[in-house]
Amino acid sequence: MTSAAPQERGPLASSMEAAQRFLDSFLREFPGPLSPEAALPWKVLGAPLSQEEVEGELIELALGLLSSRNALLPLACSLTHEAVTQLLQADLSVFRQLPKQEKVDQEEEEEEEDGVSVSLLDAESLQRYFFNKLWEVCSQWQKQMPAHSRCASHPWLTSIHAIRNTRRKMEDRHVSLPAFNQLFGFCDQVDRAYFAVFDGHGGVDAASYAAVHMHVNVARHPEVTRDPAEALQAAFKQTDEMFLRKARREKLHSGTTGVCAFLVGRTIHMAWLGDSQVMLVQQGRALVLMEPHKPERQDEKERIEALGGFVSFMDCWRVNGTLAVSRAIGDAFQKPYISGEADVASHDLTGTEDYLLLACDGFFDSVPHDEVAGLVRDLLVQSEGSALRIAEELVAAARERGSRDNITVLVVFLRDPQELLKDWIPEAADAQ
Repeated sequence: MTSAAPQERGPLASSMEAAQRFLDSFLREFPGPLSPEAALPWKVLGAPLSQEEVEGELIELALGLLSSRNALLPLACSLTHEAVTQLLQADLSVFRQLPKQEKVDQEEEEEEEDGVSVSLLDAESLQRYFFNKLWEVCSQWQKQMPAHSRCASHPWLTSIHAIRNTRRKMEDRHVSLPAFNQLFGFCDQVDRAYFAVFDGHGGVDAASYAAVHMHVNVARHPEVTRDPAEALQAAFKQTDEMFLRKARREKLHSGTTGVCAFLVGRTIHMAWLGDSQVMLVQQGRALVLMEPHKPERQDEKERIEALGGFVSFMDCWRVNGTLAVSRAIGDAFQKPYISGEADVASHDLTGTEDYLLLACDGFFDSVPHDEVAGLVRDLLVQSEGSALRIAEELVAAARERGSRDNITVLVVFLRDPQELLKDWIPEAADAQ
């Protein structure tokens, strides 16, 4: 009798086994829902939440918890999506606090009336309810994994590094979300991935807020599947408006520039406010896809002056003698001179693009666009095609060239670095 040859398991079977192992481990750690007295397994959100903030904040908590327990990102996103969806279908009025009066300074926000009533939800009780909803989903999926949780995502190779540098505080934030479809329930066979860098100033609140809510606002825009660029642009405006409401409630004064890249099928859609930037390298050449918003730009200077503001040079060009950027999320005390209106651009991919790079001004002020491709090429040659530390080495290069600012670099490879190496060094191709 001839025994059958062992069959090789495919990636789907392997991922299903990994998912089962994770769920088993998670439910051993948390054998049941949390009691009212039990501590929450994450850093508790202290401030009350508005209804529009619930989805983003709970997504952030769930992804942080599941990732800290080594859940694969697609599974973590799918579990989070299911738990958040179930929670949002519930009646959340039971978590409502007594209405607060939002005090509005007439000088800062002339279009608003004093005493705007806002309905807020108690954050701690809502989080406890949400964790128990997440636990229920994990328990159900341990018994039977639903088919929709198996939606595939493109395995984007990324390299990310961020440092405080010589600044007193780290005010940059970044987002890498290759499993965008799983997180928001898209199963239409169109690959989607979202990447962003936010460079805060005057505190980290605005940057942190944008990193939590921007991609939610993109996903929930009604035109996201038909016009992703419009969804990106609208998401910047919505996030700015949301943060300004929070800033008035909590007396926050920070702001943030930002740049987002939304890969949809074979097109990259980009949106930006301020001087954080995205660049594309194609066959070793840097392509200029955007122009950052700076006060000295002629059209920005004219816009600010038309509103009654001014641009002056005080160690660098500044708006009204304060901020060195002309567009940002937040900065309530400088609206409308500091605009929350993002610019957008789209670029169709041909398959010849090497990588996408997003970074804050702490990088680009020290490393010009036309030098990036050469730096990355040299680093890949030195590492024999390993991309893991590319962002770290780029950050080091900016620091060596004198950058003292926070630095964040996020590289998304659009081709396998080993293939890039073979293009650059014929000997590498001959050796394989």
